[in-house]
Amino acid sequence: SPKMMENKVFLSFTFYSTILILKMYVVAIITGQVRLRKKAFANPEDALRNGGLQFCRQDPDVERCRRAHRNDMENIFPFLFLGAIYSLLDPSPTVARIHFLIFCVGRIIHTIAYLLQLRAPTRSVAYGVAQLPCFSMALQILLATTPYW
Repeated sequence: SPKMMENKVFLSFTFYSTILILKMYVVAIITGQVRLRKKAFANPEDALRNGGLQFCRQDPDVERCRRAHRNDMENIFPFLFLGAIYSLLDPSPTVARIHFLIFCVGRIIHTIAYLLQLRAPTRSVAYGVAQLPCFSMALQILLATTPYW
């Protein structure tokens, strides 16, 4: 709607959220490619189609991809809620964009560090940095809604 298009904060949130969702799809695609390359399938029918039931098995590289994807779900889904509500609080567009950008960059670095097995604590630092804007938004939401509890 035209009204939504006036909301710079919400448009910024929408941009970064969409980038993050696309990043999650990329991780899912990578997981599938690693499954095929390593012949490690989660379902018997897939194993049978690709060489036999012995390939219905776990693989460390596939499990790493799955952990990266699960970590995304544990962190990006809450961001989608917090960012949407935060956008409704009429924050400064610049401050809001910084929140969204830090989260997005942190999550992208987290994924790269996870999948490429970068030296610790790269992944942990990226995780922690990405949590900061989420805690900030959560705190601002609580402060704005405290009168209504």
